[in-house]
Order: sequence, then structure tokens, then C-alpha cells
Amino acid sequence: MRPEPAPHTSPTALPGYTATARIDDLRATEYRHLDRDGQVYLDYAGAGVAAQAQVREHHDRLLAGMYSNPHSENPTSAAAGSLVESARHAVLDFFHADPAEYAVVFTPNASGACRLVGEAYDFGRASPFVLTWDNHNSVNGIREYARRSGASARYVPLSGPELRVAESDLVTVLDAGRGGLTGWWGRTGRRGLFAYPAQSNFSGVQHPLTWVELAHQRGYDVLLDAAAFAPTNRLDLSVVRPEFVCLSWYKLFGYPTGVGALLARRDALARLRRPWFAGGTIRAVSVQGDWHRSMDDESAFEDGTLNFLSIPDVEFGLRWLDSIGVDLVHSRVGLLTEWLLERLTTLRHDSGRPLVQVYGPTTGAGRGGTVTFNLRHPDGTVVDERLVARESAAAGFALRTGCFCNPGAAEGAFEISRASIRRRLLARVDTIDQYLAALRLPTGGAVRVSFGLASTATDAERLVAFVQSTYLNRGVGTGAPLPPRQRC
Repeated sequence: MRPEPAPHTSPTALPGYTATARIDDLRATEYRHLDRDGQVYLDYAGAGVAAQAQVREHHDRLLAGMYSNPHSENPTSAAAGSLVESARHAVLDFFHADPAEYAVVFTPNASGACRLVGEAYDFGRASPFVLTWDNHNSVNGIREYARRSGASARYVPLSGPELRVAESDLVTVLDAGRGGLTGWWGRTGRRGLFAYPAQSNFSGVQHPLTWVELAHQRGYDVLLDAAAFAPTNRLDLSVVRPEFVCLSWYKLFGYPTGVGALLARRDALARLRRPWFAGGTIRAVSVQGDWHRSMDDESAFEDGTLNFLSIPDVEFGLRWLDSIGVDLVHSRVGLLTEWLLERLTTLRHDSGRPLVQVYGPTTGAGRGGTVTFNLRHPDGTVVDERLVARESAAAGFALRTGCFCNPGAAEGAFEISRASIRRRLLARVDTIDQYLAALRLPTGGAVRVSFGLASTATDAERLVAFVQSTYLNRGVGTGAPLPPRQRC
């Protein structure tokens, strides 16, 4: 554990910060567009930022050759297909995945990868769906597929103010109704699916990767959501071997958008049964014979024409990130996160009350570079996150407000009980504001800032200065009306 920084010390004074100086050099060259117009980008959990080199490479490649639909066999199609296959190999190399064991399915995003698993997994009464509270909605939505197949969907709760999952609770839920590890319920019998995020997109909590093997020992396949984890952390699939991994490439390195991936163990992929087929996914099909034969590899899951002009950018992005060093990015993000948490949690109004309430871990241990919090008035009441959204935007900050498509983590953070939800939502509610009123919540979400590949000490310092100058000792005001909340 690094020494705690002294109050008001710049992050640049932290031990180890100078070792990450290459990121400052890149910020001044490849990412200098981040500093135009005085803005501060703090939403890396929402999207990474593209380097100028990535844009140049895309431009140069498109002008240097001709590429067309890889489903044909002409030279331009072959050129596109070759680049797509090269990108598959680059993905496997980056995650140290054996090509004989893992396949890469290109999808529109991580959500698309989750949907592929959910719609095709062999759920049933003997193969439940288990997931932690703090999953993204793209994972939560798999429960609808499970229930449609007669499977139960069981959640593992969050525990304590750090919003972590107790391993004992996980084991209890995994083992529920299974009678241990022997007999027909073992790995050779019916399976279930366990899904969890390697890193919570709400609290930044990093859940143990050892849970993959823990679930395997209890007969489960594992879906690991790595969308928030992979941009700043190493994921080695030669060591951790989940059946399915979901990713969005723009979260790792900003560009391209519209391309994600499902990394799947080939034996698990072969067990999926898709409820439909599309162009590019079948070997042969007959209208009159009412018959089709699916492809035997990952292309059976790649519907229609792949984004063949952008998928090659994934390979360049991975090489770009690798050249910088994921470990270097991890170190920089960790330093900034620890410094920010220390500064935010020590801010006090003259009333003695804290200005900031952090949801999740308040130190750098076992967490990533996502920090979620609410601001409070001197009397302890919450500053409406819509007001923070308005004022931070006016001050040039790109951050996130709301509940971040993670209702379970929000329910844990705001201490909303299951009984309260069931009792108070019996009446019809049509809007988010009615929902909040029914639950008697003072606000509809929180403020989230997140660091990434190109973050600097100045970004963190400017955020703290803005929070302190704008909200410290500021009472409840009347101000301009806030817009209604549209969704969560």
C-alpha cells in the first residue's frame, strides 16, 4: 500500500508518479485535443479517448487499399477478410488466450456479446442464472432469457459500505439447491451460468478473478464482464479461464466505436444454441426444405456483414495500448484514484459535515479508477445530481451523473431494501421521478468520475478545485428549475 498523501499535496508528488511520466508526454502529443477549450475529460468508464495515431492509421489504411464485404471471394473481399482474421489473432495474443481454446466473436459492443450468450445459453430448471447485484443492465437483462426458459435468476447481494460481495454469500447462492459438488450436479451434468463484473462500473470495486474457478468447482459456466476492467488492468486468459468474456473496444482505447467482442471458450461456444440465423452465420439454408446448417466456428455468431472497415482498428488499438503498457496505465490510474479519494473524503463544511459521500471503497485497495459520489449541503442534504451535471458541464467537465445502468449497485449504495421496493412500487409509476418519490429517495443517482489512459494530475486537481469552490459551505438554493429525469 502506498503512503497516504498529505492534504493539498499534488498527485505529482506521490511516490511512483514520475515513473508514469510517459503518459504526460503522450497527453501533450497524441492526446493534445483533450486540452482544447479548457475542458477536463473524466468519463473513461463511459468511453476511452482516441489517440491521433489511431485516426491517422484508419485514414491511411482506407486510402491505401480497397476493401469490401468479406463474404465474397474477390480480391477486395479477401483483403478485408485477411485484416479481420489478423485482428482476431491480435485479440487472442493481447489476452494471452490459446487459439485452440478461445474464439473471438466480433459484436457491436459488450452488450451485444452479453445478448449472444443470453439468447443461446441452455437455461432450464436445473441450470440457473446466478449474478451479483452490481452487474450492468446488459448482464441483468440475461435474466429475461433465463426465466423464459424456466430457469431461476438468483442474485448475490452487496455487503457493507464498500459495496463488495462477501465470498460466503456467493458460495451460498451458487450452492443453493445443488447439494454440493458430487453426483449429477457436477461439471459433467447440467450447468448453470454465473455472471459478474471484473470491475463494477458504479463503485470501481474489483471482484476477485478467482471466483471463476470457484464457480467452475460448483458446476457453473462463467460470464465475465470485463468492459470496465480491461482498459486499465491485465486480463490473462491463460490463467483465468471463464467461458465467456464481454468487451467493448472503445472503452479500452476510444476508437473504433460500434465494435465489441465476445471471447468464448470453444467448447462453451459449441454448446450455445442460437434461436435464429442470419446472413453470414449459416453454411447452407433451404426455403422449401425448411432447413439450415450453421457455420461451425465463431462466424456462426457474427450476424450479417461485419464492420470490416473498423475491425482492423482494433488490432492497431491493441498494439497501441500494449506499446504504452497496460501496467503503466494501471499505475497512473491507481495513483490518481488514491489521491482523489483522499482529497474528497477530507473536505468538510464549516458545519463539520462532509462535503462528499463516496459510494464504495474510499482507499485505493481492491478497486479501479472509477469514483462515484454525491455532494452534500452543510445541513447534510444531498445536492441534486442534475444540478451538478448542469454546473460541471458549464465549467467544462465531462463526467457522468445518474445511476450508470447499474441498478443493483445503486440500490446497495442508497440502502434501498427489497421490502421497500415491493411495498412502495405496488402503485403504478410511469416516470423516474415518480419511482424516486415512491421510494422516498432524495436524489436520482450520483456523480461518477473515472480516470483512464490519458489522465493527468491536472485533471484530478481541477476537479477537486471545482468541487471545493462550487459546493463547499453552499446552502440549499432555489435556482433555476431542473429538468425531469428521463431514464435510469
